Amino acid sequence: MDAPALTPEQQEEADRIFAILRRNTEKDLRDIARLLASKEDGQLFGATEFELRDRSLEIAAMALETALTERKKGGTKGPASPAPSAATTPSSNAGKRKRG
Repeated sequence: MDAPALTPEQQEEADRIFAILRRNTEKDLRDIARLLASKEDGQLFGATEFELRDRSLEIAAMALETALTERKKGGTKGPASPAPSAATTPSSNAGKRKRG
């Protein structure tokens, strides 16, 4: 994955999120390493693979939570972009079949 070019403010936010993630995932990563070290080659796939996927998804969820929390604390400086408005209002029979 290529890292996108960041503005100085974005880089500051990325560094702050990285520091938090590093602190919060160290135990998880150590547990993953211990799990892998405890398995023979023939045991790496199957149940072990699913356990690794579950732990990885937990780490990814924590990363998203951390990013959102940091933004709520004022991590981003720019205004939120407005939601686009609907082009037209659907008719009262939108999606219904015509009788005929």
